[in-house]
Amino acid sequence: MNLAKYIDHTNLNPNADEASIRLLCAEALEYGFTAVCISPLWVKLAADLLQGSKVKVCTVIGFPTGAHAPSIKLAEAKLALVNGAQELDMVINVAALQAGDTDALQQDIEPLADAAHAEGAILKVILETALLSDEEIVHACELCWEFGADYVKTSTGMLPAGLTKDGNTGASVHVVALMHRHKRGAAPTGDSMGVKASGGIRDRATAVAMIEAGATRLGASSGVAIVKGEEGNSAY
Repeated sequence: MNLAKYIDHTNLNPNADEASIRLLCAEALEYGFTAVCISPLWVKLAADLLQGSKVKVCTVIGFPTGAHAPSIKLAEAKLALVNGAQELDMVINVAALQAGDTDALQQDIEPLADAAHAEGAILKVILETALLSDEEIVHACELCWEFGADYVKTSTGMLPAGLTKDGNTGASVHVVALMHRHKRGAAPTGDSMGVKASGGIRDRATAVAMIEAGATRLGASSGVAIVKGEEGNSAY
C-alpha cells in the first residue's frame, strides 16, 4: 500500500518555525505526501516552496477549538486562500452541534465551503470526535454534507490524551468506520465526502487500519516514520 498518497504531512506545533516548515515541505516532496498541513501563518511560505509540485497546501481554520465567530473563520479562510491554501481544515462549532443548532452550523460551515469552492479549493470539517457520541457524529456528517463540505475529519489532535465520550476518541477504527458509513453520496456523479483520520496515528499498522475502516486521508505529523514502517511520537 502506498501510504504516502493518503497522508497530510502535518506540523501544527505552536512553536513551529520557518526551518521546521521548510523541512516539512522538503519531506513532503521527497516522500510524495498528498499535502502539508500547517498553521495559517505559514501558508504563503509553503505555497512558494511547493509551487509547481503535486503536494497541496492545507491549513487549519478556527483551530483548535472551533469556538470562533463565523465571520472570523471566513476571514481567516479567505486570507489563507489568497496566500495559496488549496485545502482548509475547519474546526466545527462543537457547542452548536451538541445543542442541535442547525442554523448556527450552517453559518459556520457553508460560507467556508462556498469560499473554498470558488477558488478551486476544498473544505474538511473537523468534528472533534472525542467530544461526541455516535449519534452526534452521524448527525455532524449529515450536516457537513448538506452544507457543502468535501471531507469530515476526526479530530484536531490537541485534546488531552484519554478524553472520550461514549468511548469515542480521536482517530479510531470505530469512529472512522462510522463516519465512512454515514458520508453522503452526490447524485448524479456518485461523489461523496471523504473521511480524514487524524489524532494519534503514529505507525504503519494504525495507518493501514484507518484506511481499511474507510479513511481516504490521514493527518499525521509522523508521516515519515509511518512510510518507513517505524513509530512516531507525536499526538497528531
